Amino acid sequence: MKISYAWLRDYLKLSLPADELAEKIERTAVEVDGVIRPSEGLKKVVVGHVLECVPHPDSDHLHICQVDVGEADPIQIVCGAPNVAAGQNVIVALPNSWIGNHTKIKRSKMRGEVSNGMLCALDELGFDEKLVPKEVADGIFILPADAKPGEPVFSYLGMDDEIIDMSVTPNRGDMLSMNGTAHELAAIYDQTPTMPTVDLTESSDDLADDDLDVTVQADEHDVPMYKMRLIKNVTIKPSPLWLQIRIWNAGMRPINNVVDATNYILMQYGQPLHAFDYDKLDGGKVNVRLAKAGEKLTTLDGEERDLLPTDLVICSNDQPICLAGTMGGLDTEVTDQTTDIALEGAIFDAVKIRKTAHNHGLHSEASMRYERGIDHSATQTALDAAAAMIADLGAGTVANGTVIGRDEDVQPVVVDITLTRINHVLGTELTADAVADIFRRLDFPTTVNDDTFTVTIPARRWDIHIPADLIEEVARLYGYDNLPATLPTGQPTIGKLNETQQAIRDSRKLMESAGLTQAISYSLTTETKAKAFAMHASEVTKLDFPMSSERSALRLNLISGLLDDLAYNIARKEQDVALYEEGRVFFSQPEQVRPKEVEHLAGAITGSLVPAEWGVAAKPMDFYQIKGIVAGYLKSLALADAVTYVASADHADMHPGRTADIYVGDQLVGFVGQVHPTTAKAYKVRETYVFELDLTTLIALPKERQQYQPISKFPSITRDVAMLIDDEITNAQVVDLITSKGGAHLQTVKLFDVYNGKHVPEGKKSLAYTLTYQDQNATLVDDDVTKAFEKVLSALTEEFGAEIR
Repeated sequence: MKISYAWLRDYLKLSLPADELAEKIERTAVEVDGVIRPSEGLKKVVVGHVLECVPHPDSDHLHICQVDVGEADPIQIVCGAPNVAAGQNVIVALPNSWIGNHTKIKRSKMRGEVSNGMLCALDELGFDEKLVPKEVADGIFILPADAKPGEPVFSYLGMDDEIIDMSVTPNRGDMLSMNGTAHELAAIYDQTPTMPTVDLTESSDDLADDDLDVTVQADEHDVPMYKMRLIKNVTIKPSPLWLQIRIWNAGMRPINNVVDATNYILMQYGQPLHAFDYDKLDGGKVNVRLAKAGEKLTTLDGEERDLLPTDLVICSNDQPICLAGTMGGLDTEVTDQTTDIALEGAIFDAVKIRKTAHNHGLHSEASMRYERGIDHSATQTALDAAAAMIADLGAGTVANGTVIGRDEDVQPVVVDITLTRINHVLGTELTADAVADIFRRLDFPTTVNDDTFTVTIPARRWDIHIPADLIEEVARLYGYDNLPATLPTGQPTIGKLNETQQAIRDSRKLMESAGLTQAISYSLTTETKAKAFAMHASEVTKLDFPMSSERSALRLNLISGLLDDLAYNIARKEQDVALYEEGRVFFSQPEQVRPKEVEHLAGAITGSLVPAEWGVAAKPMDFYQIKGIVAGYLKSLALADAVTYVASADHADMHPGRTADIYVGDQLVGFVGQVHPTTAKAYKVRETYVFELDLTTLIALPKERQQYQPISKFPSITRDVAMLIDDEITNAQVVDLITSKGGAHLQTVKLFDVYNGKHVPEGKKSLAYTLTYQDQNATLVDDDVTKAFEKVLSALTEEFGAEIR
């Protein structure tokens, strides 16, 4: 909401700097994004009077103008605007002036003719092109006839004003109007605002009821109030400059005197209005209802829209002509040929309007206010004010009476609160007189009975309903800085991380020590990406109102986000990327009210983890490297049960021959492997290896106590064994058997060769292991090692049919 400081002075006696006022608003009411000074940075831009305008001899579109800029002699300026003419007052940027976009204007020649400056359009002064009136959008702006040549142009365009840009929170919809903001500032500075009055003159001959037939078929909750007025014999023309200035300083584009009047009242009262061309209504019949399936409406922006059954529509003889509270229809638009105006003032349900605006992508000034609430008591006043203004600006007459489709009995809310409660919540020692004075400044009629305040809340503050709301008002006006600061009471606790927090932090350190870089991805993604790489079966949690189609569902995995991050880096020529993410995924079942949040840890690596250097060749990432990272991480957790890796082809997005599920005991805790080539291509990444672990489950699993064990000072003995064994027997099975039969002194079993080529029978493979024996307390005897080693060989032969080589 952009608030004009000059307009505020119509309500209040304010002399403090705009920055100071903005800070006070921010500390007391709502956030302020900043103070806008339209003339800031502009220099030597003045009023000029065109004395003579002749065509340029060497151009079919340029003009040579002699312009009076208040100096002794006129200056010559070459201008290409199609609407420039002698006798006009125009905007002149003198030589060495600065205009919009920090552009400096110098003397120049244009096709041989000297140009001592520039005649300016509004957008060249820094106006947003969307705010420039259409009639001067392709040319220069013409100043009023009383503008004095040589004077700075800013006061004539409202550019000497200061605009306070407020970011109004949803609960303070009353401040989306000049009236509401004035009431707020009056309370802050203890003033009585000068509120606008309505001077409406109605025709004694024409009755609005004779020409308008208004009915409301929608539910009373959806449309609690709907009224119309009729203004006849209106001349459509551009608005006077003072009104255009108010409109564009508020961030809206001037259109014509009728539309600008409705927008002015919108800014003043916060009440959206809509003007229909009466002659385009079917017999003056207007009805309000919910849209029907299959109905269409072409809105003012020229878009044909498929209406939804939840949309409220204004109809003429049951044909939709307007999306209620959102945007009017093109068929009943006010044009230069319009003579009679049917003016609508209504209250619509906030939820209905928000859904309509969202579903059709039509977030307008009107819908924004309906969504945040409207002062129900001001609708008739705003309707009368707009009718009077349209009649005045367009030389028309207002038909007698308001045609009412539905009316509402608006009653103020009464709230009781005690002084004791106020002081208890705020920690203050305010007196009854001090609190009563705050309610007086807010213009809330109040009666006091002992310790109790009975406060009548005007309809303009629809955000106040309960005692807690009044406590907030007292705190705001008393000043948050004046509230006492105290330390919380209670038993102090030791500040430290809990087990889960510590495990998560340690996980990040371990991943980074392994060479991976932390990434943070969006929790919201597409439904397809949400379901990919899912570790468990789950419903997808979808958003009712997503910000975009790319952020419409909660993720079930972390890998899809990491692949997006990899693709982003690869597109920028980063070929070796190793990322990890620790975050939550969201599993949901049909009977659940809300999804279950589970901590996961995932990694994704493409290219080489170790870059090429002198004497060291780059080694592309493979399954065993990423499995080693996962194994090292799991080992650090000191899990009580054994960790096993089981080959799996159940993950549709993973390579069926290079993927393994990870189990701790019988519990599935994750998977590791290569992304399926088809999936990698879809994400626009190269060969990529990933893992994902259920961190919540891993943290909850039983752990072993980790104890210090000294390094043995006695020598170790090694034995090598090579064998032919069936292809289907895995390395893990062999290692488990060797470990179980190797005796008390067997320390490690290491596979150092795998071969299944020439001279190896079909269906067989050759494996070679090194077994290391060591005693912590004494030097091993060779015979003891030999006996233990022979037991291993026997077990391999008997259980696996191994042929020892």
